[in-house]
Amino acid sequence: MRDVKLCLTFLRKTIKYEAPKHISMSWLKNNLSLSWTASEKHPAAAEILLRRDAHRTDSWGNITKHTTSDTSMHHVLVENLLKDTVYQVKIRHRSTKALNPLWSDWSPVVIVPAELEQKPEVTMNITLSNGTRKVALTWKKMPHAATYSLNDTQSSNGCNCTKNRYRNYTTETTYTTFVSYSAVKISVIGRNAAGSSPPAILQVPAVQAAGLKICDNTSDLRERLKKKTYVELYELQDGDSRPENVTHLTAKSTKKKRMDMKDYVRYLYFKHKCVSRKLQTVTMCIYYQKEDAPQREPQNFTAFSETHTSTNLSWKAIPSADQRGFLTHYSLCSVKDSSQDERKECHKISASVMKYRLGNLTQGTKYHVSLVGVTRVGEGPEATLTINTPPEKPVNVLWSLCLLILFFLLTTLCTCILKRIKENIFPAVPTPVIPDFIPFQPESQDFLERKEEVDEMTLLQLHPEGKSVPEDAEESAVLAGEWEEDTDEDEDNERWDSRMSGESSDEGLSPGSTGEALRSSREGEITDVEQLDNEIAMLIYKKGLVFHVKRDSL
Repeated sequence: MRDVKLCLTFLRKTIKYEAPKHISMSWLKNNLSLSWTASEKHPAAAEILLRRDAHRTDSWGNITKHTTSDTSMHHVLVENLLKDTVYQVKIRHRSTKALNPLWSDWSPVVIVPAELEQKPEVTMNITLSNGTRKVALTWKKMPHAATYSLNDTQSSNGCNCTKNRYRNYTTETTYTTFVSYSAVKISVIGRNAAGSSPPAILQVPAVQAAGLKICDNTSDLRERLKKKTYVELYELQDGDSRPENVTHLTAKSTKKKRMDMKDYVRYLYFKHKCVSRKLQTVTMCIYYQKEDAPQREPQNFTAFSETHTSTNLSWKAIPSADQRGFLTHYSLCSVKDSSQDERKECHKISASVMKYRLGNLTQGTKYHVSLVGVTRVGEGPEATLTINTPPEKPVNVLWSLCLLILFFLLTTLCTCILKRIKENIFPAVPTPVIPDFIPFQPESQDFLERKEEVDEMTLLQLHPEGKSVPEDAEESAVLAGEWEEDTDEDEDNERWDSRMSGESSDEGLSPGSTGEALRSSREGEITDVEQLDNEIAMLIYKKGLVFHVKRDSL
């Protein structure tokens, strides 16, 4: 009986734990943290066997440590390992309170993967489609990563059209999701049994819709939203596409949260609905809970490229925080400085325009120009500047003269070059030398009708006085008289006129003077015959008549 009692007492003091279960691990630099389910609330002794997974034939390394415990888990830290190496681990433990503690059975071999030090390398492709955006993600496979987890800010804030509202897991290296037109942040994390990698964060900016208008219907901000309808209000910070403060409103949002929005602050308003399990944006506009006139003027208001009748103006927009309302347009006004009675000319400029050309100005005049921003409540402070249009410059005569001379020289040079080229390509044809011919104009038509005649004439030797003259000589004298008459009509006419006048005078003479007249007449005839003899002795060409003269001595 006593032996039985001793045996029972020994058994009460002997404790053996179950083999470690639900083992988890994580890397802390080069130290490996191991955890498993605690058998008792107090610490235990642990024996750990480990070796590299790449060298499975090597012997096990043995490490004995005391655990730290909380209410449900035992923890132990194995130091001085290589975090980029895969290990095999076995664990057993025993109680530290029992008088006769026994080691538990060994746990199954556990693979401890290497630490994931690098974040995934992810590429993103976005496609817009009818109020929603298809986001396709692709990344490289990470060594030692078993799974990948993905999360986006819309899902985590309750704007989700699927049952899995928070996180998605995949073992693939591609993933496709659908997001709205508002700004979204997507994270991709690689995971294994030893921990997770740093997150790869991708920013999907809000769609920049040009010319957004003021919201005309914001009843959703005052009434309860319908199911599967979401509203997002982004507090804009000077055009930042990633606003810092975002208000998310759902059907479960409280009225107090709706009233936390600020006055005179610009919000980008989005309203989404679930359509075919996709979050689709149905409304996008600018929202102010309360408006006022701008409290600052347009920035950096300057003029440049001034001409005689115009100038260019540029400026920067009023900061969003200082607009205090929806900016409808800018008002640009100009007035001459010459008189107080001058009328101010103003122009409305679109709120999206930052440059303007002011024209129809007067030469040599001073202008005062002002620019103000205008909201639905009123105008803000004005930015001013003064411009002076330059006077018209007179024409530079010397410059014009130089240009004229240069033009003349160029023209002359081009002419010479063209003439030289023309002479080389088309040489000049020599012109035959033809003397001027002046046709003879006859004095009368009768002379044209004359024909050239050739006569033979026999010249007889005249004898001294007292000798008889043959008939042939007389005929020759007669022919000579006729030829002379043909060749010189004027002389013949005068001679015959003198003769006729002599005959008529002879008729009136007395018989006594007849003898003297005959003698003088014969002497004159002899003298004329001698003169005729000398002239006919030469070959004469006169007025188209040619005579072949023959001399016969008597």
